[in-house]
Amino acid sequence: MAGPMMRVAILPRYPEDFRLFLASQSPRRRDLLAAVGIPFDIVPSVADEVLDGGPATALAERNALAKARGASLPAGTPAGAFVLGVDTVVVVDGRALGKPEDEDHARGMLERLSGRSHEVVSGVALLRVAEAGSLSAREGAGGTERVAHAVTTVSFRSLTPSDVSAYVTSREWTDKAGGYAIQGRAALFVEGIVGDYANVVGLPLALVGAMFREEGFDVVTGSWRTEVWRSARLPV
Repeated sequence: MAGPMMRVAILPRYPEDFRLFLASQSPRRRDLLAAVGIPFDIVPSVADEVLDGGPATALAERNALAKARGASLPAGTPAGAFVLGVDTVVVVDGRALGKPEDEDHARGMLERLSGRSHEVVSGVALLRVAEAGSLSAREGAGGTERVAHAVTTVSFRSLTPSDVSAYVTSREWTDKAGGYAIQGRAALFVEGIVGDYANVVGLPLALVGAMFREEGFDVVTGSWRTEVWRSARLPV
């Protein structure tokens, strides 16, 4: 059962009519958004992740959209609020790897990733709530829905048995897609990366920024692109 909504304090440089709800309990996504100064609230989502069914890009997008639509929003949510859902999968030989269930599962994933390249795919869904006071993004349907994905290629060096054993013992693999955390000790295994590093951590920030710009908001400056654009895009 997901915990209660948690407010994340960020320096108030964004306009008061900007509201973002992150439909994720991931501390990595929380930290990435906070690091670039985007204010947000964390809310639980009732969506269940699907681990198979079609190409990884389509799978990640479908899960991200389900998470955003399943977000539990607080009373008083204003019309025009954004809801962000994200799903990240690690892909090897066209097959999506989930999160390890136990140490043996984690060991098998690391051995499979050893000495080769794999892809990290994140689906991103950005929704806007159409009706004020909606208690879920699905209930507030009618606003815009944007869905996209990012792909990053990561190359691991060949891992020794002691590498794998030490990493499994560290338990850093817990609750990590593909069984590793690039922002932690697994950085020692990475020989190369092509694409957005933040995507491998769990949130493709460049893609998120582009999706907000399509909605008329610039997350770099923390402002609506123009008053005319904002008025045209923000439900009343």
